[in-house]
Amino acid sequence: MTSWALTSMAETSAGRVAAGSVGRGPDLVLAHGWPWSSYAWRRVVPELAKRYTVHWYDMPGYGRSSMDPAQATSLDVQGEVFLEMAAHWGLDRPAVVAHDFGGAATLRAHLLGGLDFSRYVLMNVVALRPWGSDFFDHVGRHVDAFAGLPPHIHEAVVRAYIRGALVNELPEDDLEALVDPWLSDAGRVSFYRQFAQADERYTAEVEPMLGDIRCPAAILWGECDPWIPLERGLALKDRIGTDDFVTLDGLGHLPQLEAPARVAGALLDALDRLA
Repeated sequence: MTSWALTSMAETSAGRVAAGSVGRGPDLVLAHGWPWSSYAWRRVVPELAKRYTVHWYDMPGYGRSSMDPAQATSLDVQGEVFLEMAAHWGLDRPAVVAHDFGGAATLRAHLLGGLDFSRYVLMNVVALRPWGSDFFDHVGRHVDAFAGLPPHIHEAVVRAYIRGALVNELPEDDLEALVDPWLSDAGRVSFYRQFAQADERYTAEVEPMLGDIRCPAAILWGECDPWIPLERGLALKDRIGTDDFVTLDGLGHLPQLEAPARVAGALLDALDRLA
């Protein structure tokens, strides 16, 4: 059975990137968000790979990719890296599915970087201001204090933060896989640096261009998302000018792991509609 795995490394301007590809058919790139990694797509990849050549990678600063404390990994950098990874795979107008920060990164690659997509599905994405919770802002202002937490307290913070995105329990192995990259020394530093580098100007730069997306686009949104409410997804629909909006009933911010079979079907249906 085709499955998710990180089987290769690519050199980018932001460091080494862990990546993988599987399947046959048109190219489809999966873009993850914060504080996840490409592992978040693990349970939908087998279904998608029946009809697509599916590509994924861990963004620099995340997962199994480089976590160099001297390297910026803010959303402007992530947009550039998405362009570099598309070139690395030799992709011409791939279909793209983006989640969370992956939305902002891929929007920047498309609207500012000039990369054409064939189809575009946005799921619970960061795209419109304001974004970030009070806790997100607080950590960003006190990064040094949080980075100095003892390991067991840091682990508790990471677990609580990840659980705060969910409205459905995940299998224990999924939860552990999401938490684990942030528990090493490098991961702990990188975790808090992501808060410090978050800046709404990186979405402000593309907001006026949302109506200029150059391919058919659809939006999927977890109805009960605790981080980015459904109303924000509906506002994005209006800004993009698409009528293709699917509410994922009873799901939170991480639909692809909360209900993978249902979400894999919804993604395939959306891609079919956009063909």
